[in-house]
Amino acid sequence: MKYMHPRPSSIVAALYTARDLKVDVAILHGPSGCSFKHARLLEEDGMRVLTTSLADNEFIFGGQKPLEDVLRYAQDHFSPDRMAVIGTCVAMIIGEDLQSAIDGAGVTTPTIAVDIHAGYLDNIAGVLSTLEAACEAGWISDDELTRQRFLMEKANEVERLRGAASLPYIEPSRGDLKHIAAQRLLELARSGKRGVAILNAKKETAYMFADELVALHDACPGADITYIANLDQRGLPKTRLDADRILKEMTSRGMKIDIIGALDEYGANGDLIGRKLGEIEPAFALICGVPHAIPPEYTRGIECFSVTNGPRQVGPLRTIGHQHVIVEIDLHPKTLGVRTIVESEFGAIMRSLV
Repeated sequence: MKYMHPRPSSIVAALYTARDLKVDVAILHGPSGCSFKHARLLEEDGMRVLTTSLADNEFIFGGQKPLEDVLRYAQDHFSPDRMAVIGTCVAMIIGEDLQSAIDGAGVTTPTIAVDIHAGYLDNIAGVLSTLEAACEAGWISDDELTRQRFLMEKANEVERLRGAASLPYIEPSRGDLKHIAAQRLLELARSGKRGVAILNAKKETAYMFADELVALHDACPGADITYIANLDQRGLPKTRLDADRILKEMTSRGMKIDIIGALDEYGANGDLIGRKLGEIEPAFALICGVPHAIPPEYTRGIECFSVTNGPRQVGPLRTIGHQHVIVEIDLHPKTLGVRTIVESEFGAIMRSLV
């Protein structure tokens, strides 16, 4: 299927994966404007992102020398432990040999070459290209690469079936009014009915999605609610560290958390969470992060409050029967570079109603 709404870029996915591998400096080999927004955002998260700033004459004559120069500059000025060279559409079209430039630069910092461009239909190509290079360099094991391939396929499957890749064009929406949804959620929690609050979030977005669960617990501490979170410590270095920080903060606030899955397993957790829902038989559910990972057969008969950060996820969630859909706008930029749970708009509104 050809999507007519904007979709994530494989180049950006490669950058985020490099960050998760604890790369200190990533070098985009292409024009200075390539992936500009995300490159700037990732610098907020502690990874320096440089560019070779290829200009029109280098589109013709090649950009190996600029890349070698930037590699040496990065090593000399930042003393990184790890570097990654990320390809772009320009580098692919003119046939740049990224590994040759790394070798020619003479840098001693462990550095991987990621041959990638934005012409893939699915952005997981950028993730897998980065992980394959990392595995070849000995940064991750063969078993972890196999695990990551499986998880990427499951995440893609969820998006195609029930997510933003399920239709050629999806109208963006801001979702329901947060104060109306919050009033109804608190009404149910205070009624004595059994509920469940689920965090099934993608990586660092959990720093804000977790706040919705914390806010519900703060507002209704004695309610019959089971709290579930994908905070098992598996995956790439940053992913494990984020899960550990969030879990410790939630438990320090007096919350008892049932753990199902890890922060990179959001796409594969659907059936596990669904079976747990079958055991609990709740009247209502707060589902934060990637709610559509749970197949709809598990949520029938449950009044669902789904919180997403994707305006194009509202329609698909309503289609599968989620009665209340809340959007946390600009969530992702607010969770880059943080080390503690970040207050959400929906969480703040719940607290204001107490």
